[in-house]
Amino acid sequence: MKIANLAGRAVIVVPSTSSGRVAAIDVATASGGRFGPDPQALFDDWPAFARWASTVTADAGVPASVFFDEAALGAPVPRPRQVFAIGLNYAEHAAEAGYPPDALPVTFTKFPSSIVGQDAAVELPEGNVDWEVELVVVIGRGAHKVDRESAWDHVAGLTIGQDLSERITQLQGSAPQFSLGKSFPGFGPTGPWLVTPDEFAERDDLAISCRLSDETMQSSRTSMMLYDVPELLVRLSAVCPLLPGDIIFSGTPAGIGNRRTPPRFLTPDDVLVSQIEGIGTLTTRFSASGSRSLS
Repeated sequence: MKIANLAGRAVIVVPSTSSGRVAAIDVATASGGRFGPDPQALFDDWPAFARWASTVTADAGVPASVFFDEAALGAPVPRPRQVFAIGLNYAEHAAEAGYPPDALPVTFTKFPSSIVGQDAAVELPEGNVDWEVELVVVIGRGAHKVDRESAWDHVAGLTIGQDLSERITQLQGSAPQFSLGKSFPGFGPTGPWLVTPDEFAERDDLAISCRLSDETMQSSRTSMMLYDVPELLVRLSAVCPLLPGDIIFSGTPAGIGNRRTPPRFLTPDDVLVSQIEGIGTLTTRFSASGSRSLS
C-alpha cells in the first residue's frame, strides 16, 4: 500500500488495472469522513487506517479516484513531531569520513520546518551544500523500549529522504552544529510516498542510489547498514518514546560531495534524483539564493 500527500490531502496510490496508470484515491472522500484529509492525522490511529486502506482499490467504484502528476506530491509525513537522523550507519561512508568501520553511528535531528516533498525547489544558502540519500522510516505505532522481534510492527512504512547539509554551518566552531547545518528550508526532502512494509519482498535489503545531474554519486544496499531498521528502533526507543508519525533518516552510503576529490557541492540548476528499490524516485531541484521560495 502506498500513501501520499497530494496537494495537502491524504490519498491512497493504487494502480488502475483498466488503464495501467496509477491513481490517487482521496482518503476523506472514500472513507465517508471516517478519516480526514490531513496526511499527518492518519498516524493518530494508524492501525485502523491501515486495515481500512488495504481494502481499497482503484477499480472498485470508489469516489475521488484521479490520475495525478508525481510533481504535485508533498511530503508524505508533513509535520512529524520528532525527526531522528543517523550518521555513519554504512561502513563505507564511515571510512570515507575518516572514522573506523566499527564507529558508533551518531544521532541528531533535522528540525521539522526543513521537511518538503517531491520535486521541491530548494534555495541554496551561502556555503557548501551537500547531499545524502537515505531510507526514511515512518513510525505508525508508538514505541518505547521495543525489542528487535517486534520492531517492524511499529513501522507504518518507508520512504526516500535526502539529507541536505550546509557543511560550513555544520562544522564551524569547537563543537559541530549538525542539526542547524541540516535544517535550512527545504533541507529534508522526503517522498514520493510512504510504502507499507508488507509491500517489500526483502525489506532489510533494498537497492539505494543517488544521481546528481545525471551522474551516479551513491549506490549501495540497505543491507549494508551497520544498524538495520529494527536495531535503530531498539536503540532510539530505549531513550526516547517514538511517536506515531515520527520519521527516522537512517543514514547514507558512501559518495557524498565533501568526501570527493575535489569536493563536489550542489550548485544552482542541479537536479538531485534519489531512488530506493520498491519505493520509487525522489527529485529535488536547486536555485541560487534569493531566486525563489520553496514549493
